[in-house]
Amino acid sequence: MGRLFFTFAHGSAGVGLLLIRLVAAAVLLTHAITGLRGEPQVGPALLHAISAGLGILLLAGLWTPIMGTLVALTSLWGVFSRQAEWPYCAIVGILGIALALLGPGAWSIGARRFGWKRIEIPNRTKSDSPR
Repeated sequence: MGRLFFTFAHGSAGVGLLLIRLVAAAVLLTHAITGLRGEPQVGPALLHAISAGLGILLLAGLWTPIMGTLVALTSLWGVFSRQAEWPYCAIVGILGIALALLGPGAWSIGARRFGWKRIEIPNRTKSDSPR
């Protein structure tokens, strides 16, 4: 589990990761909402629904490396199925790969839930030692 959330950058790097997550989520959600208006066919509707779910999880910063990978894969799906324009898919796919490689940052649910924890071991006295 530690490999999935290997970096929880603080400071300016954490702000940068937060901004990347916010931009990626905003792009995914706006594209999904505009795509789901009206009555789309099943294939495009499925792509938009998946994109909306990924956008919400990226916005929260939950399971970011996995969600970033899935964003990149759905971008490939959009290119090869010709359901989305390739510049959009390229930008979103690159953002997804960057998030998969960098992680969620300090300001995310993933950092709060899976972040590094400090464990303090109390000193043992002679009366606490086994005999």
